[in-house]
Amino acid sequence: MDGGEAESFTRVLGMRAQRSPDALAYRFVDADESATEITYARLDARARAVAARLLAAAEGPPGPALLLFAPGPDYLAGLFGCFYAGVPAVPAFPPDPARLARTLPRLAAIIEDAGADTVLTTSDIAPLMAEWLTTALAGRTPRLITTDLPEPADDPAPGPLPPDRPDRLALLQYTSGSTALPRGVMLSQARLIANARQIAHAFGIHPGSSGGLWLPPYHDMGLIGGILTPLATGIPVTLMSPVTFLRRPLSWLRTVSRYGATITGGPNFAYDLCVRRAKDADLEGLDLSGVELTFTGAEPVRADTMARFAERFAPCGFRAESFYPCYGLAEATLLVTGGKPLSGWRSVPVARDALEGHGTARPAGPAERARSLVSCGPPGPGTRLLIADPATREPLAEGAVGEIWVDSPSVADGYWRRPEDTETTFGATTAAGDGPYLRTGDLGFLLDGELFPAGRLKDLIVVNGRNHHPVDIERVCEAEVAGIRHNCGAAFAVEDDEGAAERLVLVYEADPADPERHAATVEAIRRAVSMELSIPPYAVVLVRPRTIPKTSSGKVQRWLARRHFLAGELDELARWQATTSPQATTSPKGHSQ
Repeated sequence: MDGGEAESFTRVLGMRAQRSPDALAYRFVDADESATEITYARLDARARAVAARLLAAAEGPPGPALLLFAPGPDYLAGLFGCFYAGVPAVPAFPPDPARLARTLPRLAAIIEDAGADTVLTTSDIAPLMAEWLTTALAGRTPRLITTDLPEPADDPAPGPLPPDRPDRLALLQYTSGSTALPRGVMLSQARLIANARQIAHAFGIHPGSSGGLWLPPYHDMGLIGGILTPLATGIPVTLMSPVTFLRRPLSWLRTVSRYGATITGGPNFAYDLCVRRAKDADLEGLDLSGVELTFTGAEPVRADTMARFAERFAPCGFRAESFYPCYGLAEATLLVTGGKPLSGWRSVPVARDALEGHGTARPAGPAERARSLVSCGPPGPGTRLLIADPATREPLAEGAVGEIWVDSPSVADGYWRRPEDTETTFGATTAAGDGPYLRTGDLGFLLDGELFPAGRLKDLIVVNGRNHHPVDIERVCEAEVAGIRHNCGAAFAVEDDEGAAERLVLVYEADPADPERHAATVEAIRRAVSMELSIPPYAVVLVRPRTIPKTSSGKVQRWLARRHFLAGELDELARWQATTSPQATTSPKGHSQ
């Protein structure tokens, strides 16, 4: 990281604009695969102009500013413009005109929670937002500032900007909402710089490195990994829209190939999607031999997914050892642990009964059911990792499964306007008083100093005294059952009538055009879960495509699917349900038998 003396991203950007004004900073590939490039000097000028507009429009000390941009240069100008103005930036996914009923409520919640008094956007989004803001929000309406018309760089020269302060709040990074309502994670410039340094060290970034990513730039992996770290390290990065990737997954790999990216990555589902969609003709001319690091994280890392991807794209020069499993979360800015580049992955088959029944990870015997878990590497320099019993706060021995606790310079300053949540999550201490630590809410264990994540504490399903992770249940369904959409299902628990036991519910998207298959699909799900995991489902529901709630990064929101199930709000195609009802069920649609 050649900008190691810089303690904020305004200093980094200003330094790069002076030293390498014409060097490529970012390249954006559009849906038609045409490219737009922006240099350090150009980005610096645009960001300073946006900062001037922000400060000129403020009627007092400016509050947080919501960023509503499609991925591209306008988004970057808004982000770094907030940094220069000393205004906390609140990146948010722009509303989808075709899905306003689903996207606007989350946006309203973020605006209200952040207390944003400004919305930065572009002229194509502004009319929609102007109409919505006046009707959807109670009380004051944030001001709208468009940054594309007229061209900000043509504005008069900006006046004096606030003095740079590394401890100043830079970002409110709203959590994905995969297990609860989104909360604003407070990140200072110093926290962002610390994590960028950690990523640079862990990834082995060097002067010849370059990035190629499709990840959404609105939260941790795409924002810190795809935008801020490349700027901090001085390497160019080619970015594309996540929408383009989801529509044409192989466009990601073509972009990596065309521009010679050495670093790329994404969540597990992205690799599965590429393998499923890839035809032999898609591999022609695809060159992935230059890829040095292919990170995978943000959701459970699966060894079989990496193996399938490596096998499918080996003819294109892809090296299996470039896979880089890692672990992180928004509350720690991004990265917490990662292995050594070009060392491949390490998976350990552990005895499922010991893991689920006793919370212990031990090697599976020849006749035992096994669950393969993947190492996400050791913590980086300056980071302490602890596996703790979430109830007693006692540190656990190696191989024991508990909650992952983190102490690092990258750990955020807390949740915006949530002092109690901040104290609970960021102020954890052991029974002996060691701390404070960040409680991640994730389960895992340590083996040889390496972290093996094992699931989410809040997502745990306990049936007959045994712990089951939803991802394992969903994995069995997707492996054994035809007719359901992969990565579009949710396993969760509901309480029985007495509130004394949990019962398993499975909800999956299916094809509405083939109703004759629905009954067989439901029965196949019941049979697969019962036989493979010995869990009798309480209910199995098939729903229409694109109705399983997900975060903007594609994570299934099991908690929200559960809420919809209990409220009878699922868009159902078919349902099987046991005769007794769970506590709090309010006459869901469908039938029981």
